Amino acid sequence: MKEKVVLAFSGGLDTSFCAKYLSEEKGYDVYTAVANTGGFSPENLKKIEENAYKLGAVKHVTLDVTKDYYEKSIKYMVFGNVLRNGTYPISVSSERIFQAIAIIEYAKSIGADCVAHGSTGAGNDQIRFDLTFNVLAPNIKIITPTRDMVLTRDYEINYLKEHGFEADFKKMEYSINKGLWGTSIGGKETLKSDQTLPEEAYPSQLTAKGEEMLTLDFEKGEIAAVNGEKFKDKVKAIQKVEAIASRYAIGRDMHIGDTIIGIKGRVGFEAAAPIVIINAHKMLEKHTLTKWQQYWKDQIGNWYGMFLHEAEYLDPVMRDCEAFLTNSQENVTGKVFIKLRPYNYVLVGIESPFDLMKSEFGEYGETQTAFTAEDAKGFTKIYGNSIKIFHAVQKKNGKE
Repeated sequence: MKEKVVLAFSGGLDTSFCAKYLSEEKGYDVYTAVANTGGFSPENLKKIEENAYKLGAVKHVTLDVTKDYYEKSIKYMVFGNVLRNGTYPISVSSERIFQAIAIIEYAKSIGADCVAHGSTGAGNDQIRFDLTFNVLAPNIKIITPTRDMVLTRDYEINYLKEHGFEADFKKMEYSINKGLWGTSIGGKETLKSDQTLPEEAYPSQLTAKGEEMLTLDFEKGEIAAVNGEKFKDKVKAIQKVEAIASRYAIGRDMHIGDTIIGIKGRVGFEAAAPIVIINAHKMLEKHTLTKWQQYWKDQIGNWYGMFLHEAEYLDPVMRDCEAFLTNSQENVTGKVFIKLRPYNYVLVGIESPFDLMKSEFGEYGETQTAFTAEDAKGFTKIYGNSIKIFHAVQKKNGKE
């Protein structure tokens, strides 16, 4: 009997090569599985299935993990305002773990001998898939042809052509990963420090002109309405924001960061909804959280994003972080007004019953109502006491 392998399949170049290679060269019964995290349309999924069978798959399945991805990851990334290096909403980084979990659970359910993925040996995804597979199914063998054979994209394209597989190989010049929380674009210009992606490399193009107001409602930190339209399904709310903001080509940038394996990495991305939602949420928090709530939540959010990016999702400390982040959102409720423009946006303001900017306590830079001028003078003297003592001691010892 042939060994049974489940291949994490996206329909891209690497996984297309793996499907053909594992079935034709290695003689496996290949079961392809696409784990959808909100980036594939029904038309995309149908095409991916057709190609899987053309490439030699014995069986193909679609595993929809979009709602799990929101409830177990995106929600907390919004609570934590997670932007890696202040830039990247860790779109691919965060979704990979949920794809890996879905793939390995499917592999166990059908009694697979092996599980495979198309990651190279030079990136983070190999760690994310391998670690998850090893933790959840240590007895299932992991196969990684692209990594083990040190393949180039040109080699894979030529191999597929020689084996009669027809595709739009021009599009495969870039590695594009699309999910609910953004799209990453890698290849060509991203491999150089002095270049950036051309306009045509981005899947979404600028189609809107002028300005447009966007209103987002949050309830306890979660997006609840878009332009007055209420959403119980948060996935649909995010998709609504994406449909509006992506027309303005908002959320494009280049992320440069340290990989898990210790080398610098560079990837382009577009993430209109994540960037707008995170920054709108952050503005609402500035009005509704206390000084120290903001400070400590920023620390936890930063660590949560780093752990998530570096494949640590299954560590129990992540549940501890999530509990803290959830508790911090009790008063993060209100409306945020955003002005959209081509390639940028402006956070206009907020309305919230929990707004701590209350005029009865004073108006910044204008009038004080909760304390007197004498109170301010006394506070300043006491506030500066430790600094005054330091400089007095320095002067006594001839250092000033």
